[in-house]
Amino acid sequence: MIGYYNYTVILTYMSLLSALFGTHLAFQGNTVGALTCLLLCGAFDSFDGMVARTKKGRTEEEKKFGIQIDSLADMFSFGIFPAIIGYTMGLNTWLWFAIFALYAIFAASRLGYFNVVEEMRQKQTTEKRKYYQGLPVTSASLIFPAVYLLKYFLSDMMTYSIYGWVMGLVAIAFVINFKIIKPGLKGILCMVAVGILVFIGLILL
Repeated sequence: MIGYYNYTVILTYMSLLSALFGTHLAFQGNTVGALTCLLLCGAFDSFDGMVARTKKGRTEEEKKFGIQIDSLADMFSFGIFPAIIGYTMGLNTWLWFAIFALYAIFAASRLGYFNVVEEMRQKQTTEKRKYYQGLPVTSASLIFPAVYLLKYFLSDMMTYSIYGWVMGLVAIAFVINFKIIKPGLKGILCMVAVGILVFIGLILL
């Protein structure tokens, strides 16, 4: 079979499947379910790198495959899936399409750039990455479910509009050159805790 199949890519595929199932829920009108799937995408992605590094003796091909497959899954989970959720909310005019298109293009551009830079970095050092350049696309997994919680305070249409405009701002943040410290295990666990709180808020909606 073409490709590399071992436990190091399981969480990456779980993220992809979560986004696919979330797409189904979104088109069924279950926005909360779709956003919960987006949270799950982020949770799976948070730990896939750690899992991959536990496998000793990975070949260069396996490492490069891991980078590529992770970005391909991320493109759908975080670069397309949030736009699908927005569309199924009713953000389906040409204005919103333009914003969603910008979001998808900038997400793809960022992921492609990251692949190039990461491959070059791994040739020079085996150290773990300490910084991200620009906003990681995976941040979408927390940002958009959190934005949806504005329904507690605002009307549905106002919340949906804010969701769309935030997509535009996040798209720009994907490609602006600034540094963000890459979280360690404690930082990841804190984000998981925030994700759980957001999930509880979504369920209570």
